[in-house]
Amino acid sequence: MARPLSDDRRNAIIIAATALIAERGLSTSTADIAKHAGISNGSVFTYFETKTELFNAIYSELKEDLIQTVLAAIPSDQDEKSQFRCFWLARTQWGVANPGKRKVAAQLHVSDTITDASRRAATVSAAPILDLIDQVAKRGTLRAAPRGYVLELVEGMAGATMDFMIANPAMAEEASQAGFDAVWRMLA
Repeated sequence: MARPLSDDRRNAIIIAATALIAERGLSTSTADIAKHAGISNGSVFTYFETKTELFNAIYSELKEDLIQTVLAAIPSDQDEKSQFRCFWLARTQWGVANPGKRKVAAQLHVSDTITDASRRAATVSAAPILDLIDQVAKRGTLRAAPRGYVLELVEGMAGATMDFMIANPAMAEEASQAGFDAVWRMLA
């Protein structure tokens, strides 16, 4: 009878892979991931049949962590602008607090190894956030723009804001507010 898989070991692989991808990029070897996780190289493939499967698991976990953090911060009983401000603050604070995760998520976002199924699952999970952005954008100058384009603009502005916040911690709060004001004016 096969031994049941360990959640702790699976999590160790994902944590090790995330740290190494943040440091070295997507070309990180599974041997290095295994070594960093404290397991044998073959054990990686016990939990993930391929490196692509591992990368998709990391992508899904990072997206879910970000999405749940942001959703928890958006109050349902406030006006649209207040909700959008809470989204913005949670999004940028998550990125500043998790620079390695942010870097890995960005690399995986543009990687061909991420499957359409993983991307769709993240979109479904993020539906309330995406709906909020759509609601705000439907009145502004980008109202006729494709949803994907609007989302990339918002993410690009969030990225620029987070980069500045990380590089200038004394001005982080000011930068976050300026970023929010700019993205709000762009959308609304």
